[in-house]
Amino acid sequence: MSMNGEPPGGRKAATVWGIGTLVYMVAVVHRTSLGVAGIDAAERFHIGASALSTFSILQVLVYAGLQIPVGLMVDRLGTKKVLTIGIVLFTAGQLAFALSHSYGMALTARAVLGCGDAMTFVSVLRLGSRWFPARRGPMIAQAAALFGVAGNLISTVALSRILHSAGWTATFTGTAIVGAFVLVLVLLFLKDHPDGYEPAPAEHAGFGYVRHQIVSAWREPGTRLGMWVHFTTQFSGMVFLLLWGLPYLVEDQGMSRGAAGSMLTLVVLANMVFGTLFGQLIARHHGARMPITLTAIGASTVAWAAVLSWPGGHVPLWMLICLCVALGACGPASMIGFDFARPANPPERFGTASGIVNVGGFTASMITLLAIGVLLDATGDNYRIAWCSVFVLQAIGTFQILRLRGRATRLEKDRIAVSRVESVHVPV
Repeated sequence: MSMNGEPPGGRKAATVWGIGTLVYMVAVVHRTSLGVAGIDAAERFHIGASALSTFSILQVLVYAGLQIPVGLMVDRLGTKKVLTIGIVLFTAGQLAFALSHSYGMALTARAVLGCGDAMTFVSVLRLGSRWFPARRGPMIAQAAALFGVAGNLISTVALSRILHSAGWTATFTGTAIVGAFVLVLVLLFLKDHPDGYEPAPAEHAGFGYVRHQIVSAWREPGTRLGMWVHFTTQFSGMVFLLLWGLPYLVEDQGMSRGAAGSMLTLVVLANMVFGTLFGQLIARHHGARMPITLTAIGASTVAWAAVLSWPGGHVPLWMLICLCVALGACGPASMIGFDFARPANPPERFGTASGIVNVGGFTASMITLLAIGVLLDATGDNYRIAWCSVFVLQAIGTFQILRLRGRATRLEKDRIAVSRVESVHVPV
Protein backbone atom coordinates (compact mmCIF):
# COMPACT_ATOMS: atom_id res chain seq x y z
CA MET A 1 0.00 0.00 0.00
CA SER A 2 1.49 3.33 -1.06
CA MET A 3 1.36 6.43 1.07
CA ASN A 4 0.73 9.87 -0.33
CA GLY A 5 3.45 12.49 -0.05
CA GLU A 6 7.22 12.38 -0.21
CA PRO A 7 9.46 9.92 1.64
CA PRO A 8 10.53 11.32 5.02
CA GLY A 9 14.25 10.61 4.91
CA GLY A 10 15.76 9.95 8.33
CA ARG A 11 18.37 7.60 9.78
CA LYS A 12 17.26 4.47 7.94
CA ALA A 13 17.21 6.38 4.65
CA ALA A 14 20.75 7.57 5.30
CA THR A 15 21.90 4.02 6.05
CA VAL A 16 20.35 2.46 2.94
CA TRP A 17 21.48 5.29 0.70
CA GLY A 18 24.94 5.11 2.26
CA ILE A 19 25.25 1.50 1.10
CA GLY A 20 24.33 2.57 -2.42
CA THR A 21 26.88 5.38 -2.46
CA LEU A 22 29.53 3.01 -1.08
CA VAL A 23 28.92 0.85 -4.14
CA TYR A 24 29.40 3.90 -6.34
CA MET A 25 32.63 4.80 -4.54
CA VAL A 26 34.03 1.30 -5.12
CA ALA A 27 32.98 1.49 -8.78
CA VAL A 28 34.91 4.76 -9.14
CA VAL A 29 37.98 3.14 -7.57
CA HIS A 30 37.76 0.44 -10.25
CA ARG A 31 37.12 3.01 -13.00
CA THR A 32 40.00 5.35 -12.11
CA SER A 33 42.54 2.70 -11.10
CA LEU A 34 44.01 2.83 -14.60
CA GLY A 35 44.72 6.56 -14.14
CA VAL A 36 47.60 5.81 -11.76
CA ALA A 37 48.68 2.72 -13.73
CA GLY A 38 48.83 4.16 -17.24
CA ILE A 39 52.63 4.10 -17.50
CA ASP A 40 52.74 0.61 -15.97
CA ALA A 41 50.06 -0.61 -18.39
CA ALA A 42 52.04 0.72 -21.37
CA GLU A 43 55.08 -1.27 -20.19
CA ARG A 44 53.12 -4.42 -19.26
CA PHE A 45 51.29 -4.68 -22.57
CA HIS A 46 53.99 -3.04 -24.78
CA ILE A 47 51.67 -0.39 -26.24
CA GLY A 48 51.84 3.26 -27.31
CA ALA A 49 49.71 6.29 -26.50
CA SER A 50 46.84 5.52 -28.87
CA ALA A 51 46.55 1.91 -27.70
CA LEU A 52 46.78 3.03 -24.07
CA SER A 53 43.99 5.55 -24.57
CA THR A 54 41.86 2.75 -26.06
CA PHE A 55 41.55 1.24 -22.57
CA SER A 56 39.80 4.29 -21.21
CA ILE A 57 37.98 5.08 -24.46
CA LEU A 58 36.41 1.63 -24.56
CA GLN A 59 35.51 1.79 -20.89
CA VAL A 60 33.92 5.23 -21.27
CA LEU A 61 32.23 4.23 -24.56
CA VAL A 62 30.56 1.30 -22.85
CA TYR A 63 29.63 3.50 -19.90
CA ALA A 64 28.09 6.23 -22.04
CA GLY A 65 26.34 3.79 -24.36
CA LEU A 66 24.65 2.04 -21.45
CA GLN A 67 23.39 5.11 -19.59
CA ILE A 68 19.97 5.26 -21.23
CA PRO A 69 19.42 1.46 -21.09
CA VAL A 70 20.51 1.53 -17.44
CA GLY A 71 18.09 4.36 -16.72
CA LEU A 72 15.30 2.30 -18.23
CA MET A 73 16.40 -0.74 -16.21
CA VAL A 74 16.38 1.23 -12.97
CA ASP A 75 12.90 2.62 -13.70
CA ARG A 76 11.65 -0.89 -14.44
CA LEU A 77 13.61 -3.28 -12.19
CA GLY A 78 14.51 -1.08 -9.24
CA THR A 79 17.83 -0.08 -7.73
CA LYS A 80 18.80 -3.25 -5.87
CA LYS A 81 18.68 -5.56 -8.89
CA VAL A 82 20.56 -3.16 -11.15
CA LEU A 83 23.26 -2.44 -8.54
CA THR A 84 23.71 -6.18 -7.96
CA ILE A 85 24.28 -6.81 -11.66
CA GLY A 86 26.65 -3.84 -11.80
CA ILE A 87 28.79 -5.03 -8.88
CA VAL A 88 29.14 -8.51 -10.34
CA LEU A 89 30.28 -7.07 -13.68
CA PHE A 90 32.79 -4.48 -12.46
CA THR A 91 34.27 -6.93 -9.93
CA ALA A 92 34.69 -9.61 -12.60
CA GLY A 93 36.20 -7.05 -14.98
CA GLN A 94 38.72 -5.83 -12.40
CA LEU A 95 39.74 -9.39 -11.49
CA ALA A 96 40.25 -10.26 -15.16
CA PHE A 97 42.30 -7.07 -15.61
CA ALA A 98 44.48 -8.11 -12.66
CA LEU A 99 45.24 -11.45 -14.30
CA SER A 100 45.65 -10.16 -17.87
CA HIS A 101 48.95 -10.55 -19.67
CA SER A 102 47.78 -9.72 -23.19
CA TYR A 103 46.42 -6.45 -24.54
CA GLY A 104 43.29 -8.10 -25.94
CA MET A 105 42.34 -9.77 -22.67
CA ALA A 106 42.94 -6.57 -20.74
CA LEU A 107 40.82 -4.60 -23.20
CA THR A 108 37.93 -7.05 -22.78
CA ALA A 109 38.26 -6.81 -19.01
CA ARG A 110 37.98 -3.00 -19.06
CA ALA A 111 34.86 -3.27 -21.24
CA VAL A 112 33.21 -5.60 -18.73
CA LEU A 113 34.25 -3.26 -15.92
CA GLY A 114 32.70 -0.34 -17.81
CA CYS A 115 29.40 -2.23 -18.09
CA GLY A 116 29.23 -2.69 -14.34
CA ASP A 117 30.38 0.84 -13.58
CA ALA A 118 27.64 2.19 -15.86
CA MET A 119 24.96 0.76 -13.58
CA THR A 120 25.98 2.53 -10.39
CA PHE A 121 25.51 6.30 -10.46
CA VAL A 122 22.05 6.47 -12.02
CA SER A 123 20.97 3.76 -9.56
CA VAL A 124 22.27 5.81 -6.62
CA LEU A 125 20.41 8.92 -7.83
CA ARG A 126 17.21 6.90 -8.11
CA LEU A 127 17.78 5.45 -4.64
CA GLY A 128 18.12 8.96 -3.19
CA SER A 129 14.92 10.14 -4.89
CA ARG A 130 13.03 7.17 -3.38
CA TRP A 131 14.29 7.63 0.18
CA PHE A 132 14.54 11.42 0.57
CA PRO A 133 12.16 14.34 -0.13
CA ALA A 134 12.66 16.26 -3.39
CA ARG A 135 14.02 19.37 -1.65
CA ARG A 136 17.08 17.31 -0.70
CA GLY A 137 17.78 16.54 -4.37
CA PRO A 138 20.73 18.93 -4.92
CA MET A 139 22.46 17.86 -1.70
CA ILE A 140 21.86 14.18 -2.44
CA ALA A 141 23.40 14.48 -5.92
CA GLN A 142 26.43 16.38 -4.63
CA ALA A 143 26.88 13.97 -1.72
CA ALA A 144 26.77 11.01 -4.11
CA ALA A 145 29.39 12.74 -6.22
CA LEU A 146 31.55 13.21 -3.11
CA PHE A 147 31.56 9.45 -2.60
CA GLY A 148 32.80 9.14 -6.16
CA VAL A 149 35.49 11.70 -5.40
CA ALA A 150 36.49 9.66 -2.36
CA GLY A 151 36.92 6.70 -4.69
CA ASN A 152 39.12 8.87 -6.89
CA LEU A 153 41.14 9.87 -3.85
CA ILE A 154 41.70 6.22 -2.94
CA SER A 155 42.98 5.57 -6.46
CA THR A 156 45.34 8.54 -6.55
CA VAL A 157 46.70 8.20 -3.02
CA ALA A 158 46.48 4.54 -2.03
CA LEU A 159 46.50 2.52 -5.24
CA SER A 160 49.47 4.40 -6.71
CA ARG A 161 51.56 3.41 -3.69
CA ILE A 162 50.24 -0.14 -3.44
CA LEU A 163 50.88 -0.69 -7.16
CA HIS A 164 54.59 0.01 -6.83
CA SER A 165 55.01 -2.03 -3.66
CA ALA A 166 52.67 -5.00 -4.13
CA GLY A 167 52.67 -5.18 -7.91
CA TRP A 168 50.05 -5.26 -10.66
CA THR A 169 48.20 -8.52 -9.91
CA ALA A 170 47.95 -8.06 -6.15
CA THR A 171 46.77 -4.45 -6.44
CA PHE A 172 43.94 -5.06 -8.89
CA THR A 173 42.92 -8.35 -7.24
CA GLY A 174 42.62 -6.51 -3.93
CA THR A 175 40.20 -3.96 -5.38
CA ALA A 176 38.13 -6.80 -6.87
CA ILE A 177 37.81 -8.34 -3.39
CA VAL A 178 36.39 -5.04 -2.12
CA GLY A 179 33.78 -5.30 -4.87
CA ALA A 180 32.73 -8.71 -3.54
CA PHE A 181 32.35 -7.19 -0.06
CA VAL A 182 29.93 -4.45 -1.17
CA LEU A 183 27.93 -7.07 -3.09
CA VAL A 184 27.20 -8.80 0.23
CA LEU A 185 26.09 -5.49 1.78
CA VAL A 186 23.68 -4.81 -1.09
CA LEU A 187 22.16 -8.28 -0.98
CA LEU A 188 21.64 -8.16 2.78
CA PHE A 189 20.66 -4.58 3.56
CA LEU A 190 19.66 -2.49 0.52
CA LYS A 191 15.98 -1.75 -0.22
CA ASP A 192 14.55 0.13 -3.18
CA HIS A 193 12.21 2.33 -1.12
CA PRO A 194 10.82 2.81 2.42
CA ASP A 195 7.95 0.65 3.58
CA GLY A 196 4.65 2.20 2.55
CA TYR A 197 6.19 4.35 -0.19
CA GLU A 198 6.08 1.87 -3.04
CA PRO A 199 5.90 3.58 -6.43
CA ALA A 200 2.69 3.27 -8.39
CA PRO A 201 2.75 0.29 -10.78
CA ALA A 202 3.76 1.30 -14.29
CA GLU A 203 2.82 -0.22 -17.59
CA HIS A 204 5.89 -1.73 -19.25
CA ALA A 205 4.72 -2.60 -22.75
CA GLY A 206 7.98 -3.65 -24.35
CA PHE A 207 9.48 -1.38 -26.97
CA GLY A 208 6.56 1.04 -26.77
CA TYR A 209 7.32 1.74 -23.13
CA VAL A 210 11.04 2.16 -23.84
CA ARG A 211 10.40 4.56 -26.70
CA HIS A 212 7.90 6.56 -24.66
CA GLN A 213 10.32 6.94 -21.73
CA ILE A 214 13.23 8.06 -23.91
CA VAL A 215 11.24 10.39 -26.16
CA SER A 216 9.35 11.98 -23.27
CA ALA A 217 12.54 12.60 -21.30
CA TRP A 218 14.40 13.96 -24.33
CA ARG A 219 11.61 16.36 -25.27
CA GLU A 220 12.08 18.19 -21.99
CA PRO A 221 14.44 21.17 -22.42
CA GLY A 222 15.60 20.59 -18.83
CA THR A 223 16.86 17.13 -19.73
CA ARG A 224 18.78 18.41 -22.74
CA LEU A 225 20.16 21.36 -20.79
CA GLY A 226 21.28 18.98 -18.06
CA MET A 227 23.03 16.78 -20.61
CA TRP A 228 24.97 19.70 -22.09
CA VAL A 229 25.90 21.00 -18.63
CA HIS A 230 27.28 17.55 -17.82
CA PHE A 231 28.98 17.38 -21.24
CA THR A 232 30.79 20.69 -20.83
CA THR A 233 31.83 20.59 -17.19
CA GLN A 234 32.80 17.00 -16.49
CA PHE A 235 35.11 15.83 -19.25
CA SER A 236 38.35 17.83 -18.83
CA GLY A 237 38.80 16.91 -15.17
CA MET A 238 37.79 13.32 -15.81
CA VAL A 239 40.26 12.87 -18.67
CA PHE A 240 42.98 14.41 -16.48
CA LEU A 241 42.26 11.98 -13.64
CA LEU A 242 41.27 8.95 -15.67
CA LEU A 243 44.34 8.67 -17.89
CA TRP A 244 46.29 11.63 -19.24
CA GLY A 245 47.01 13.78 -16.17
CA LEU A 246 49.81 11.64 -14.73
CA PRO A 247 51.67 11.09 -18.04
CA TYR A 248 51.39 14.83 -18.81
CA LEU A 249 52.83 15.87 -15.46
CA VAL A 250 55.59 13.24 -15.47
CA GLU A 251 56.62 13.12 -19.14
CA ASP A 252 55.96 16.72 -20.20
CA GLN A 253 56.37 18.71 -16.99
CA GLY A 254 59.20 16.62 -15.53
CA MET A 255 57.55 15.87 -12.20
CA SER A 256 58.27 12.78 -10.17
CA ARG A 257 55.47 10.25 -9.86
CA GLY A 258 54.99 11.26 -6.24
CA ALA A 259 54.63 14.95 -7.07
CA ALA A 260 52.31 14.18 -9.99
CA GLY A 261 50.18 11.99 -7.72
CA SER A 262 49.94 14.91 -5.30
CA MET A 263 48.62 17.11 -8.09
CA LEU A 264 45.96 14.53 -8.95
CA THR A 265 45.09 14.41 -5.26
CA LEU A 266 44.67 18.19 -5.30
CA VAL A 267 42.09 17.87 -8.08
CA VAL A 268 40.19 15.34 -5.99
CA LEU A 269 40.36 17.43 -2.80
CA ALA A 270 39.20 20.54 -4.67
CA ASN A 271 36.35 18.43 -6.04
CA MET A 272 35.27 17.54 -2.50
CA VAL A 273 35.44 21.14 -1.26
CA PHE A 274 33.52 22.58 -4.21
CA GLY A 275 30.99 19.73 -4.06
CA THR A 276 30.08 20.65 -0.49
CA LEU A 277 30.00 24.36 -1.31
CA PHE A 278 27.89 24.01 -4.48
CA GLY A 279 25.43 21.67 -2.77
CA GLN A 280 24.83 24.20 0.02
CA LEU A 281 24.52 27.13 -2.38
CA ILE A 282 22.07 25.42 -4.71
CA ALA A 283 19.94 24.10 -1.85
CA ARG A 284 19.51 27.66 -0.57
CA HIS A 285 19.58 29.59 -3.85
CA HIS A 286 18.26 27.57 -6.78
CA GLY A 287 19.05 30.40 -9.16
CA ALA A 288 22.77 29.91 -8.51
CA ARG A 289 22.90 26.80 -10.72
CA MET A 290 23.62 28.55 -14.02
CA PRO A 291 26.14 31.11 -12.63
CA ILE A 292 28.05 28.26 -10.96
CA THR A 293 28.04 26.24 -14.17
CA LEU A 294 29.30 29.07 -16.38
CA THR A 295 31.90 30.14 -13.80
CA ALA A 296 33.31 26.61 -13.60
CA ILE A 297 33.50 26.39 -17.39
CA GLY A 298 35.17 29.79 -17.63
CA ALA A 299 37.69 29.02 -14.88
CA SER A 300 38.79 25.75 -16.48
CA THR A 301 39.04 27.39 -19.92
CA VAL A 302 41.20 30.24 -18.60
CA ALA A 303 43.39 27.84 -16.63
CA TRP A 304 43.99 25.56 -19.62
CA ALA A 305 44.69 28.56 -21.87
CA ALA A 306 47.26 29.94 -19.41
CA VAL A 307 49.02 26.59 -18.95
CA LEU A 308 49.14 25.66 -22.63
CA SER A 309 50.26 29.11 -23.80
CA TRP A 310 53.02 29.50 -21.21
CA PRO A 311 56.33 30.16 -23.01
CA GLY A 312 59.05 27.60 -22.48
CA GLY A 313 58.88 24.00 -21.43
CA HIS A 314 57.85 23.72 -17.81
CA VAL A 315 54.86 25.61 -16.43
CA PRO A 316 55.24 27.24 -12.98
CA LEU A 317 53.96 25.14 -10.12
CA TRP A 318 51.46 27.77 -8.99
CA MET A 319 49.85 27.73 -12.42
CA LEU A 320 49.49 23.96 -12.39
CA ILE A 321 47.94 24.24 -8.94
CA CYS A 322 45.40 26.75 -10.30
CA LEU A 323 44.62 24.34 -13.14
CA CYS A 324 44.03 21.47 -10.72
CA VAL A 325 41.74 23.60 -8.54
CA ALA A 326 39.75 24.70 -11.60
CA LEU A 327 39.42 21.09 -12.76
CA GLY A 328 38.31 20.17 -9.25
CA ALA A 329 35.43 22.65 -9.49
CA CYS A 330 34.17 21.13 -12.73
CA GLY A 331 33.18 17.77 -11.26
CA PRO A 332 30.61 19.17 -8.78
CA ALA A 333 29.39 21.60 -11.46
CA SER A 334 28.53 18.63 -13.68
CA MET A 335 26.12 17.38 -10.98
CA ILE A 336 24.02 20.48 -11.62
CA GLY A 337 22.97 18.83 -14.88
CA PHE A 338 20.91 16.31 -12.92
CA ASP A 339 19.23 19.12 -11.00
CA PHE A 340 18.09 20.69 -14.27
CA ALA A 341 16.60 17.36 -15.36
CA ARG A 342 14.89 16.51 -12.05
CA PRO A 343 11.97 19.01 -12.10
CA ALA A 344 11.43 18.39 -15.81
CA ASN A 345 10.61 14.70 -15.33
CA PRO A 346 8.26 12.75 -13.04
CA PRO A 347 9.82 10.26 -10.56
CA GLU A 348 8.97 7.24 -12.71
CA ARG A 349 11.02 8.73 -15.57
CA PHE A 350 13.89 10.21 -13.60
CA GLY A 351 16.14 7.18 -14.10
CA THR A 352 15.84 7.50 -17.88
CA ALA A 353 16.40 11.28 -17.75
CA SER A 354 19.44 10.81 -15.50
CA GLY A 355 20.85 8.32 -17.99
CA ILE A 356 20.50 10.88 -20.79
CA VAL A 357 22.24 13.54 -18.70
CA ASN A 358 25.05 11.17 -17.76
CA VAL A 359 25.69 10.38 -21.43
CA GLY A 360 26.86 13.95 -21.95
CA GLY A 361 30.01 14.06 -19.86
CA PHE A 362 31.15 10.56 -20.71
CA THR A 363 30.68 11.14 -24.43
CA ALA A 364 32.84 14.26 -24.19
CA SER A 365 35.39 12.32 -22.14
CA MET A 366 35.54 9.53 -24.71
CA ILE A 367 36.08 11.99 -27.56
CA THR A 368 38.82 13.81 -25.65
CA LEU A 369 40.59 10.62 -24.59
CA LEU A 370 40.74 9.53 -28.22
CA ALA A 371 41.75 12.96 -29.52
CA ILE A 372 44.63 13.31 -27.05
CA GLY A 373 45.97 9.82 -27.80
CA VAL A 374 45.83 10.36 -31.56
CA LEU A 375 47.37 13.83 -31.36
CA LEU A 376 50.19 12.63 -29.12
CA ASP A 377 51.14 9.93 -31.62
CA ALA A 378 50.78 12.33 -34.55
CA THR A 379 52.85 15.14 -33.01
CA GLY A 380 55.57 13.16 -31.27
CA ASP A 381 54.07 13.51 -27.76
CA ASN A 382 53.32 17.22 -27.97
CA TYR A 383 50.99 17.60 -24.99
CA ARG A 384 50.30 21.27 -25.69
CA ILE A 385 48.68 20.50 -29.00
CA ALA A 386 46.92 17.40 -27.67
CA TRP A 387 45.29 19.20 -24.73
CA CYS A 388 43.95 21.94 -27.04
CA SER A 389 41.19 19.49 -27.98
CA VAL A 390 39.58 20.52 -24.68
CA PHE A 391 38.67 23.96 -26.07
CA VAL A 392 36.69 22.55 -29.00
CA LEU A 393 34.32 20.56 -26.82
CA GLN A 394 33.97 23.36 -24.29
CA ALA A 395 32.92 25.75 -27.05
CA ILE A 396 30.31 23.33 -28.43
CA GLY A 397 28.87 22.61 -25.00
CA THR A 398 28.76 26.25 -23.89
CA PHE A 399 26.87 27.22 -27.04
CA GLN A 400 24.23 24.54 -26.36
CA ILE A 401 23.88 25.60 -22.70
CA LEU A 402 23.29 29.23 -23.66
CA ARG A 403 20.82 28.15 -26.33
CA LEU A 404 18.70 25.99 -24.02
CA ARG A 405 18.87 27.72 -20.65
CA GLY A 406 16.11 30.30 -21.24
CA ARG A 407 13.36 27.89 -22.25
CA ALA A 408 14.30 25.28 -19.64
CA THR A 409 14.28 27.86 -16.84
CA ARG A 410 10.90 29.30 -17.88
CA LEU A 411 9.26 25.87 -18.00
CA GLU A 412 10.71 24.95 -14.63
CA LYS A 413 9.36 28.14 -13.02
CA ASP A 414 5.92 27.50 -14.51
CA ARG A 415 5.88 23.95 -13.13
CA ILE A 416 6.97 25.08 -9.68
CA ALA A 417 4.23 27.71 -9.63
CA VAL A 418 1.57 25.16 -10.64
CA SER A 419 2.85 22.69 -8.06
CA ARG A 420 2.56 25.27 -5.29
CA VAL A 421 -1.00 26.15 -6.28
CA GLU A 422 -1.97 22.47 -6.33
CA SER A 423 -0.38 21.84 -2.94
CA VAL A 424 -2.63 24.56 -1.45
CA HIS A 425 -5.89 23.87 -3.26
CA VAL A 426 -5.85 20.11 -3.91
CA PRO A 427 -6.50 17.94 -0.82
CA VAL A 428 -4.17 14.97 -0.22
